[in-house]
Amino acid sequence: MTTSKQKGDKGEDIAEKYLQKNNFKVLTTNYRFLKAEVDIIAIDLTDNELVFVEVKTRATANFGNPEEFVSIQQQKRIIKAAHQFIVSNNRTEDARFDIISIIMINKTVKSIEHLKDAFYPTL
Repeated sequence: MTTSKQKGDKGEDIAEKYLQKNNFKVLTTNYRFLKAEVDIIAIDLTDNELVFVEVKTRATANFGNPEEFVSIQQQKRIIKAAHQFIVSNNRTEDARFDIISIIMINKTVKSIEHLKDAFYPTL
């Protein structure tokens, strides 16, 4: 039996490979700041944007699409971690927040959806 953590870790690996195949350079994974974690931080080489990616993996969309499970509180934590990453690493690129939604059944990927600009920092 696969645990939620194992499924999540596998989803993050799949998302990282997906990004690399789609003209992204992955800078780091599982970046932590206080209570927040950003699954993947990458550069979109197409438009030179710094991208903070939340990966959501589910076995089914019967109870909602995976991206619907990124709460407002989680978004706020990711935004704070992103700010810390930008400041700590003297990044000057424009930044955005994406979600990669994966449905995976028995280790088989059924769908991957990349939602660009999935949420925005609030002022």
